[in-house]
Amino acid sequence: MDKDKEKQFEIDPKTYEWTIKAFTTLKSRLGVKIRLHQKEGQIQTGQIFLFNHFARFETFIPQYLIYDETGAYSRGMAASEFFRGDDFFSNFLRSVGAVPNRFPGLLPFLAKEILHGRKIIIFPEGGMVKDKRVIDGAGDYNIYSRTAKERRKHHSGAAVLALNLGAFKGALRDIEEEGDRPCLQKWADRLDFASVDELMVAARQPTLIVPANITFYPLRVTDNVLRKGVELFTGGLSKRFSEELLIEGNILLKETDMDLRLGEAISTDTHWGWWERKFISRLVCRIDSLDDLFAVKADKGKWADRMVAKCTGRLTIGTRDAYMREMYAGVTVNLSHLISRLMMMYVEKGWTEIGRDLFHKTLYLAIKNVQKDGSLALHDSVTNPVIYRGLIDGHCPGLEQLLTAMVASNLVEIDSESYRFLPKLVEEQEFDAVRLENIAAVYANEMAPITGAQKALEQAMAAAPDIDDQALARLLFDDELVSFASDWKRFRKKKHEAINSQETATESGEPYLILPEGKNSVGVVLVHGFLASPAELREFGEKLAAAGYPVLGVRLKGHGTSPWDLRTRSWRDWLDSVRRGYRVMSTFADKVCVIGFSSGGALALILAAEQPKRLAGVAAVSAPLKFRNKNLIFVPLVHGANVLTRWMSTYEGVFPFRVNDSEHPQINYRNIPIRGLFEVRRMVEELKNRLPNVQAPALIIQGTDDHVVDRKSADLIHGKLGSRSKALFMVEAARHGILNEDIGGTQDKLTSFIASLKT
Repeated sequence: MDKDKEKQFEIDPKTYEWTIKAFTTLKSRLGVKIRLHQKEGQIQTGQIFLFNHFARFETFIPQYLIYDETGAYSRGMAASEFFRGDDFFSNFLRSVGAVPNRFPGLLPFLAKEILHGRKIIIFPEGGMVKDKRVIDGAGDYNIYSRTAKERRKHHSGAAVLALNLGAFKGALRDIEEEGDRPCLQKWADRLDFASVDELMVAARQPTLIVPANITFYPLRVTDNVLRKGVELFTGGLSKRFSEELLIEGNILLKETDMDLRLGEAISTDTHWGWWERKFISRLVCRIDSLDDLFAVKADKGKWADRMVAKCTGRLTIGTRDAYMREMYAGVTVNLSHLISRLMMMYVEKGWTEIGRDLFHKTLYLAIKNVQKDGSLALHDSVTNPVIYRGLIDGHCPGLEQLLTAMVASNLVEIDSESYRFLPKLVEEQEFDAVRLENIAAVYANEMAPITGAQKALEQAMAAAPDIDDQALARLLFDDELVSFASDWKRFRKKKHEAINSQETATESGEPYLILPEGKNSVGVVLVHGFLASPAELREFGEKLAAAGYPVLGVRLKGHGTSPWDLRTRSWRDWLDSVRRGYRVMSTFADKVCVIGFSSGGALALILAAEQPKRLAGVAAVSAPLKFRNKNLIFVPLVHGANVLTRWMSTYEGVFPFRVNDSEHPQINYRNIPIRGLFEVRRMVEELKNRLPNVQAPALIIQGTDDHVVDRKSADLIHGKLGSRSKALFMVEAARHGILNEDIGGTQDKLTSFIASLKT
């Protein structure tokens, strides 16, 4: 590319930075949530970035992320027809780094840009791949070309660019070592470097291709205001344009996760043998421009030049295949991938329908399998139990959302017992209609290159029909461990540091499941108190396990991690934690006793009021109905002020936390979220209404001079219980923690109560 044409395509810093600022403002108003996953320094050191292409707006997201991360400008390709005139749009594209994809001398121009610190963004698929079908029946990478109307290999321009640039840099380093200063000066002048030293700084930078993958979740096929608005003002849309506005408008306007995951960088600097390097060095000293380097042919010119061209051609195919494998391996596997591919696998095996229970169980096992495969990139929908919770029972929003779309597209039929797979599920669809007509095929195609996920599904299909309830229960308990680790990590950001650094708890906040050998007819669920963690009752749980009782220590949501975590939870979240623990334990024992301390005692009683199957008894120690601290009456007022402050400003609230003077600082939070106190009050109000519904045998234990809970609470609870068999014990104590401190024989009383439930 000559100097005049280069000047036409100079990046205008003001326009580029204005565009970045405009997108930053717009991004906060869009529904799409952009997530970048990279190893440290990948964007900084990478030079050629390759992305798969599914939506039009993807073409400006990478530039934004690269600038945001490094401050570097990027070059990207755009269709040549956009540059035919001298209008505003064409000039704007030039100003922000776009170059015509068929411009003569494109690759030499991009090579020079890289040497001057620009980043290059390429979409090697060439165009949008709406069906996400990138592997053929033989397992080779290829895609459908709209222009050729057939499947073809991916473009290799990125490989040619990287290999020639890497060879050129290597030649400059060899020439420097040989001491040929005039040759280096020639290239410094040709490439507009101020000095040879500046040129050599660029030549020493590794030539790195960074394959990257963009994955969306979820994809929606419902209508949106963008498509309706355009159709209203234009009087009608082509089928293709209408489809694009619908699918891509939903990505932008509705809550969608856009995961950009950078793969392992591929270096092209070390591909050359010593004799090839010699030929390349001589070539570089003889030619006068990068255009000449890229123009070397395998069938004409000097013998040495033909050898270089042949070697480049051979390496191009291998490099292209390597970055395509890495690009597609970066798919962020999500729930819809697993659902869609699982359905396709059943159809491939000849199934026309499947029982809903078996399908849910198989899908759940597949999720647990992919979690164990450390090589897979996973979306929150298959790593966060909160999102896929309820899947075994068929009550999972992600499952329901995709099934609704499949039913609307006549891919499946659903009745109370089964899912029926309709013929359209595996029929070929027209390229521009596939996203609307068969969203399941799009998801399944995207997951096809991920062999680890495929294997996880195969293993789940084999195991699901015969898996027993206890094996499932162990997996459900593993979800509690996964959830704990996820919550811990989530609340370790910079904004949480000030409060977290004050915390004194040293005991692990993990839930625990202890299953002694042999069978015991009664299992025990232990529920800790407000601000504490499962560690609060762990010692007592181990004592019960030593006596032969299966024991599960529940972790109430928000506890054992950070006070910030607790600040986001409601008392209903805590109750759900107890329900999940109860479900697990009920598979390991014929009868279950739930024992709770303090607020955990209130939750145990609320659960007992639901009269779950296998409940043999409930015990509450130091459970509150009345509190000694009269200031708690002001909690709703302070909580309301905090909420109002957060709505109207960036502050976290006027009084978000208060200091806790704990009896057991190694277990309890030092900082109490005001929101948490508010939820305790709400929980107590619910308890008052639920107590008459408790029918199971009940034991209430209370300290006589508890400084937290008013001793009248025990009498009130005992009096309101609907249980025919109920007992109240008062323990002489001025402490609140009479259970874990085992004051007044509290633990023996509980153990005796459990033993009485065996009969």
